[in-house]
Amino acid sequence: MARTAGSHSDITGPRVREAALSLFAQHGYAAVSMRQIAKEVGVQAGALYNYTPDKQSLLFDLLKGHMDDLLSALADEPRQDTPHDRLEAFTRFHIRFHLERPQAVFISYMELRNLTPENFTEIEDLRRRYEGVLETILCDGRDSGVFHVADTKITTLAIIAMLTGVNTWYRSGGRLSLPEVEAIYWDMVRKTVT
Repeated sequence: MARTAGSHSDITGPRVREAALSLFAQHGYAAVSMRQIAKEVGVQAGALYNYTPDKQSLLFDLLKGHMDDLLSALADEPRQDTPHDRLEAFTRFHIRFHLERPQAVFISYMELRNLTPENFTEIEDLRRRYEGVLETILCDGRDSGVFHVADTKITTLAIIAMLTGVNTWYRSGGRLSLPEVEAIYWDMVRKTVT
């Protein structure tokens, strides 16, 4: 079968991932077929297998790519000295990073259940690494007497859930600017731990 005109691996591969991300976010992983993804990209259904072994691999690659990007971006953030400053920086980073990727965030939470056990374990390990950064900040703050946290693990999960929730309601150009949202959420996070 001939390659579709204009189809190149460095162009089509990313287009396959973008189409899958969009379709999974709109309709859910289970409801989307490889044929739908191919149609969105403009290639024959069989041609998709040049870019991914199967739909499960595609979902895994999207979720893993999101977590890899998240951990890499967090590692690139400027270092802060005190637990207070580190917590503020984490809060603001989490909001900014996730607001720029609403579809990736949505499927990262909603489609975990559709991963094979092996793939689920790998994504969960990456999620724990990210959560571990926040939990370490909370432990350091608690140990230095700056934060008063009864259970650092539960507090970590609660803060991440609260920060990720911004994606469900925030819209650029709305009543609040992004810096205002960050400031409000930082104030709530700060009050949670002090």
